[in-house]
Amino acid sequence: MRHVYFPTDSIVSLLCVMEDGDSTEIAVVGAEGIVGISLFMGGETTPSRAIVQSAGGAYRLKGELLKDEFDHASTLQHLLLRYTQALITQMAQTAVCNRHHSLDQQLCRWLLLSLDRLPTDELVMTQELIANMLGVRREGVTESAGKLQKAGLISYHRGHISILDRPGLEARVCECYGVVKKEYDRLLSYHRPG
Repeated sequence: MRHVYFPTDSIVSLLCVMEDGDSTEIAVVGAEGIVGISLFMGGETTPSRAIVQSAGGAYRLKGELLKDEFDHASTLQHLLLRYTQALITQMAQTAVCNRHHSLDQQLCRWLLLSLDRLPTDELVMTQELIANMLGVRREGVTESAGKLQKAGLISYHRGHISILDRPGLEARVCECYGVVKKEYDRLLSYHRPG
C-alpha cells in the first residue's frame, strides 16, 4: 500500500476474501475513518480488501507522509489510534453478529452502520452486493429486505433502498449496532454527516 484514503461522502467496505473468492465484510469506513491503517500500524500490507460500497469522494494521502506524522507522537497519532480501537470493535462485533444473530438483525445493523456514514437516508446497492457484504445468499437478503419493507421500515426498488423508519430499524436491530455506535461516539465524538 502506498496511499491511505479518507472517505468524505463515500463508504468503503473492508472485506476478508477466501481462496475460493467468497468474501465477507468485516467493517465499513466512512467520513469518520481511514482506509489503510496497516501503513501506520507497522504492517505495511493487509490480507483484507477494500472496495467502494457507496460511491463518493475521498482524500488520498501518500502513506509515507502519514507515517512521518504518526511517528512524531502528534495529535494525529492519538486520533488514529482511537479510530483503530473503534474499528477493531466494529470488526469484533461484526464477527459476533454474523455468528449469533438472525439475518434480519444483521441486515438492520448493516443498514444502520451504512446510514451513519452517509448524509442521506438512501442507499444505492443491489441485493447481490449486500449478500456479498454479509456473506450470505442473495435469496436470504431478498427475504429479509422484504420483511423490512412489509413492516414499513424501508422501501426497496431496483437497487435503491430508502429508509422510511429509522427508529423502527433501531428497534429491530441486535445490540451489536449499539455497541459499535457507542464506541465510535465515545472515541471519536462522531456524528452523522449532513
